[in-house]
Parts: sequence; C-alpha cells; structure tokens
Amino acid sequence: MQRLVKGIKKAKERIEIMIFRFDSKEIERALIDAAERGVFVHALIAFTNRGGEENLRKLEKHFLANGITVARTAGDLVRYHGKMMIIDRKELYVTAFNFTYLDIDRTRSFGLITRNPNLVSEAVKLFEADIKRQGYASGNPKFLVSPVNARKELSRFIQAAKKELLIYDPKISDRSMLRILEDKKQTGVRVRVIGCVSGNRLPACELKRMRLHTRTIIRDRSHAFIGSQSLRQLELDARREIGIILRDGPAVKSLARTFEEDWAASAGDLEEKHPAQRKQKKSVKRVAQAVSKKIPLNPVAKKVVKTINHHADVDLDHRRLRSTVKEILQDIVEQTAQDAARETAEVVGKAN
Repeated sequence: MQRLVKGIKKAKERIEIMIFRFDSKEIERALIDAAERGVFVHALIAFTNRGGEENLRKLEKHFLANGITVARTAGDLVRYHGKMMIIDRKELYVTAFNFTYLDIDRTRSFGLITRNPNLVSEAVKLFEADIKRQGYASGNPKFLVSPVNARKELSRFIQAAKKELLIYDPKISDRSMLRILEDKKQTGVRVRVIGCVSGNRLPACELKRMRLHTRTIIRDRSHAFIGSQSLRQLELDARREIGIILRDGPAVKSLARTFEEDWAASAGDLEEKHPAQRKQKKSVKRVAQAVSKKIPLNPVAKKVVKTINHHADVDLDHRRLRSTVKEILQDIVEQTAQDAARETAEVVGKAN
C-alpha cells in the first residue's frame, strides 16, 4: 500500500491507472491530492466485475467530481481484469492484486515496480489502446497481455525450465498448459503448485495462512512471472490480463523464499494424510464431477451470451463467447458441488 501511495505522491505530470476493483481510501486520497496539485490523473475503470456495475459507476462519479479524468473499458472481452499504474510515463507498477484492503492487507499477492523504458512504453501503448478502445499489438515478449501474447509467452517461459517451477495459481485448468507442465515434470523438472490444479495432475496444496490471489511462476530461481492471469483458458484467451516476466536476482530470490515458507506452512500434511482421508477427497471429486456433468449448461450459457451481446457495443465472436461462458459455468458448478460434497462427507465423518 505505502509503495503505491508513495509513487502517486511523487508524480509531477501524470498518473495513468487501470482499475478492476477499488476501495482503498489511502490510494483514493493520494490520487485526488495529485489531481488537486495539477497532476493529470487518468483512470481506466473496468466496465464490470463480479460485484456488478453499480459500485464501479459510483467510483467513476466520485473520481470525476474530484478532478480525475475517467474512461471505461469496452465490453468486447469477458472482463478487463488487469491492474497497473504508470507514473509520469517513467515508472510502471504491475500488480496481481486489486487496489482493495482485502487484496493488499489480507491476501498473498505480489506486485512489480520497474523503470525499464521498454516495459513502461509498452504499458503506455496498452493503456492508450484500451482507453481509445482500439486494438493492441504486442511489442515486448516480457510484457504479457491477454488475450494477445500471454499464452505464447507463458508457454515459452514454462518450457524453458531446467530444474524447478514454483507456482502460485488459484486454478490451473488450461489443457495446453497442463500438458506442458506434465511434460516438464516427466523430464525431471520439479513442479510444485500453491493453489488448485485440475484433476490433481501436479503436486499442489491450498494456501493455509491467508487468501491466495496472486498468479506467480518462479522458474529455476532465476526468472519469475508476476501478473493477473491464471493458467486457465478464460484468462489467457478471453479477458484483459497483464503480467511481466522479470530476471532480477534479489526479487526472484525473495519470491522463492516466500514460496518455500508458504509451502512449508501449507503442505505439511500433504504427505501425512491418512489413506481414508485421501480416499474421501477422491470421492468428493468424483461426486462433484458427476453432478456438474448432469446439469445442462447450454441453456444458461445462451442466456448469458444474449445478455452480453445486448450490452456490448462491438461485434463479438458468438461461438467463442459461448464456449468461454460455458467453461466459467462448468467451473462454478463443479466447485459448488465439490464444496457441498465435502461438507456432507465431513458431517458424516463426525457422526460416525
């Protein structure tokens, strides 16, 4: 929080910020103060998030009333989920977290500050393209943007691993990415995931100490990716997500050290679970998958697509959109069924 506020306070000419969620009073106050001292503050606010449009509209009105220039993202993508801030077009902040108290103070997440002129100029190019609702063409393989170059560059990044991949990701489910990770594992690369992996195909554990929100990959303890995109089809192909690949000794070592601390605190019981507990976990998974397969999702997906088309002001690829929406619904139904099955199993276990 303080690094973000400090960056805003030292701005002399302009601040450009992309917002998906926002409730930080400190950052809000710093942005308004900057506008009052003559800094041009330009906020690009997502057209929607899970909480709906009402709060984002309130934020827009509040910013406008306090001298901040506001634009809203287009409706061509499922979500505009990227988070970044540019100070005087000289310093770039890219974060995996939203500008909220929950994400900043009570969540495991990371951000990156860089003055690399190539990365800063690429971020400016993206900001201007999204402000004007124009197309963006990638010009830097270290600056990852979904759905433009993130899939290609993350695939390359993972494939380059020689010894180890340490991954924070709430939900790895993209088939292509899973194949690459499994192939690396087969060649002897040690892969560990804090988060969830579809089908339990890789060693993974849930973060115990706090909520997980970051998307971070540490490769061979020499390179790292930090961004907002999970290794999921939706976040790679249908949403605006932003990330950066870095090679910085102290920063990467700090990330690896934090991962090891989180893994030690979270995976301690991974190998110690009783066979009956492991069997119960597998049963819960099977029940959840069976339930999700029996629920007809096509009618719901069609209604959602119809609603998106009604509100979008650009032409959309209906087939791709329907496929993406169906995948989201599948994830939600499966996770809900899994939670219900787990709770039932726990109740039965206690009764016995």
